[in-house]
Amino acid sequence: MSEAPADPFVPAEAIVTETALAPATAAPPPPPAARTAEALDTTTPEQRAAATAAPAQPTRALGTTVVSLGSPTEPGLWLKTPLVKEEAQGRVTNPANGKSSLVTLLPLDGPATAGSRMSLAALRLIEASLTDLTEVEVALEG
Repeated sequence: MSEAPADPFVPAEAIVTETALAPATAAPPPPPAARTAEALDTTTPEQRAAATAAPAQPTRALGTTVVSLGSPTEPGLWLKTPLVKEEAQGRVTNPANGKSSLVTLLPLDGPATAGSRMSLAALRLIEASLTDLTEVEVALEG
């Protein structure tokens, strides 16, 4: 397995090169030479279409959180958030434009009012800025 390039904002011991995500939200790691958002986003067109489709089952709102870009070398569609205590399938919605994406919700230590980190692929799907803080609505799927 190739080593992912170091993220200057994440301590080396905290870098995760593979996260066990659900198949719908998983993706292979980006190539080591990847430097653009397009190259770092390894989700397939089919995954992106499925992730942005309307939910098949009702969702249950968990709340809102302010998100920043998580490690861009960590692939897939995910949100690390203190709004969940265990891994779950969920949906994030950008209230500024109504765009939403299926994601794997991953627990993040901290109070529920703390911010969250979102994958580059998910931020792109909801058309949020990769450099700004964005408030999103978070819900459980199913």
